[in-house]
Amino acid sequence: MGLFDKIKRAFTFEEASEEEQLELEALEIESMELASQPFGDFSMPDPITESILLDAKREELEAEKTYEKGLEKTRTGFGAKLNSLLANFRTVDEEFFEELEETLITSDVGYELALEITEDLRREVKLEKAKSTEDVQNVIIEKMIDIYEQDEVKSPELNIEPNRLNIILFVGVNGVGKTTTIGKLATKLQNDGHKILTAAADTFRAGAINQLIEWGRRGDFEVVAKPEGSDPAAVVFDALTKAKQENYDILLVDTAGRLQNKENLMAELAKIHRIIEREIGRKADDVLLVLDATTGQNALSQAKAFTETTDVTGLVLTKMDGSAKGGVVLGIHNAMNIPVKLIGFGEGIDDLKAFDMEAFAYGLFKGLIK
Repeated sequence: MGLFDKIKRAFTFEEASEEEQLELEALEIESMELASQPFGDFSMPDPITESILLDAKREELEAEKTYEKGLEKTRTGFGAKLNSLLANFRTVDEEFFEELEETLITSDVGYELALEITEDLRREVKLEKAKSTEDVQNVIIEKMIDIYEQDEVKSPELNIEPNRLNIILFVGVNGVGKTTTIGKLATKLQNDGHKILTAAADTFRAGAINQLIEWGRRGDFEVVAKPEGSDPAAVVFDALTKAKQENYDILLVDTAGRLQNKENLMAELAKIHRIIEREIGRKADDVLLVLDATTGQNALSQAKAFTETTDVTGLVLTKMDGSAKGGVVLGIHNAMNIPVKLIGFGEGIDDLKAFDMEAFAYGLFKGLIK
């Protein structure tokens, strides 16, 4: 079952009567139970398996609620634009397609993705798979979901392996929430039982150093720091030395977001990469580019600039709850095929979540799929 069909089924369940919901729940539980058993064994699951299934279901529902609330501004804005477009056209003609392109572009899904969706819809109309307004709306949303799903070749999970030191490097311009993201993630990983070390390598801003130290105090994790103006690579070297000597599981590295110019910034990042490769014999396990979702297409420009000079393995999108530009998730992925790994919905420690495309699609399109 494709992602669009899963989301549509979830919305159908919400709209069903209480009696219909109970029937659907019974069928879903039965299918989960059967899936947990070896082939040919259709007995009831043991208590441990049943508990695991229930916990997974609870986590799924919690994720859906978080994304639904966090994407309210984006969903409302996109839904209003789409409904307005469909209300103004009685027929799906060339003028409609031109207006659709404009609607998608202004929803921050990106120029290339807007063209791709519009062309796909043209084909659907010609094949008479989209006749009514309801059909057209569903096809638009289905294409947006399918394009993300079919292009996903890189894992959305953090690259963390057991029994070794894992290095996660954070890059991005100032003001996107990079240091705050590191603090939240370090606290979460520490609470999950990992031994966490962080490096305050954004030495060009005293505020960033002090902020990470404060996060370390609150989250009970270690921070390697030097005075403002120190060599960032020297901070990383000291952190790597400490991490290896004291057997840390994960080292999270903060980096500068602005030097005198772009060339200096990228040269500094290259120097940090060389230190990491020299000291542990491999590249950083993850290079996460932190982007502010409220900036829309400017976030895409930043992504292109950083990927020109550093091997970005994943994206972190912050401030999603304050943005009407959540479509940028689809636009960036389509343009660059870089998976979103983390997403932030607020200021609290628990507001940083692992990215879940199914929950994201649920939150973005709730009420729009017919």
